[in-house]
Amino acid sequence: MNKLNLIFAKRIDETHYRREYLDSKRTLARKTLSTVKPSLINVWTDNSSSPNGPLFESKQSATEFLGALDTGFMITYSIGLYICGTLGDHYNPRRILALGMALSAISVFTFGFVTETLHVYSAPLYAILWISNGFFQSVGWPLVVCIMGSWFGKTARGTVIGAWSTNASVGNILATLIASWTVNIGYQWPFLIICSALFGYSILIFFHLPSAPWEVEMEEENGKEKISREDNERPPPLGFFRAWLLPGVIAFAISYLCLKLVNDGFFFWLPFYLHNGLNWQESTADGLAAWYDVGGIISSIIAGALSDRMKSRTIIIFVMLLLSTVSLLAYAHSPVSYYWNAFILLIVGFFIGGPLNMIAGCITSDLGKSEVLRGNAEALSTVTGIIDGTGSVGSAIGQWLIPLVRNWLGWDAIFYGFMIMVVLSAFCISPVLWREWKENKHEKVSQKTGDKEQPNGHELNNC
Repeated sequence: MNKLNLIFAKRIDETHYRREYLDSKRTLARKTLSTVKPSLINVWTDNSSSPNGPLFESKQSATEFLGALDTGFMITYSIGLYICGTLGDHYNPRRILALGMALSAISVFTFGFVTETLHVYSAPLYAILWISNGFFQSVGWPLVVCIMGSWFGKTARGTVIGAWSTNASVGNILATLIASWTVNIGYQWPFLIICSALFGYSILIFFHLPSAPWEVEMEEENGKEKISREDNERPPPLGFFRAWLLPGVIAFAISYLCLKLVNDGFFFWLPFYLHNGLNWQESTADGLAAWYDVGGIISSIIAGALSDRMKSRTIIIFVMLLLSTVSLLAYAHSPVSYYWNAFILLIVGFFIGGPLNMIAGCITSDLGKSEVLRGNAEALSTVTGIIDGTGSVGSAIGQWLIPLVRNWLGWDAIFYGFMIMVVLSAFCISPVLWREWKENKHEKVSQKTGDKEQPNGHELNNC
């Protein structure tokens, strides 16, 4: 490998690690609210917190408001995904990404730190800040997948993106750990720490993250001479509505809707359930909730690497979704024991987090780089926005339903509802699995026929 290729390989590694850390920090900012919900409820219902009296008269009202905030966040997040996904295929993803992360850091910082420091407790202000944050956060995932998918081919995509997609779970773990260490001195401090890191890193990304090979200039110094070139020119964007018609996009979008409702239910409400439902201290609940994300990290790496060695990634997702129903049933009836709870959460995270990250990362990259396009159109960011945006619609519905179902029927009903949703998620991708099985069978028949005809000098050039 000459020096030029070494520079190119180094830029690929830099892209991978910078993208990994940035998206971890993006998830940190979103996760912080869910980890400090009990503290927020206490402050909002405390008569001494504000000279105008408590923001809410009861803890139930405060809980329902938090559910409404999560719903509003996911609505604007889903709308933003559809919009920002197309922007990633039309404009430079690096610049849009950096701007969105900086604005997200500012909105979350104001929501959690400024309002508490100045004792400004206003429901409309909280709603504006958090709902705006949903839109700013939406620039992250489609542009992230666009950048990563542009650097790695299909044969290595499962391993690379499977490992990379653990950044969301890593961000969740870091957020819960930071919150558990600092929430006792004030819930505003986790917001300050996380938002400062996110804002600083968005600046670093703006100046140093190469979006794709088409943006990279290879440089080699030869005395005073400087050699530079750009890789293949970027193909034109496919378009939002045409991207829906790519094979598998609709099926995986609806499947992701069902699955993300379940995952984000854990994301937003697991620490609250452990504190309110199982009566653990808030700091203990935050630390325990991290085991769900540990399971997702392990699963994403294993499933991603395994999918590169198989004909179909869909079969892995399908089997894991079916097994997740068993793990959810076990968790719904788990004993009130820290170690048992941690172990079962690890298993639940393994069978839910793995398929979730596979669809959001590897599958969207495969669909966005579909053979139908053959490099003639850019659709990766758009397809990612479509699938993640549709999933976020399901998440928004879940955040509205969870506090209501919990008040009416209790926590057990929520877990049984989760089981129904993962079964529906598996059902939605079953047509894709059936189509892939038929194509694989046809390919084997064609290869077998070709082997028989090869001695006679005949070749099958057309399908």
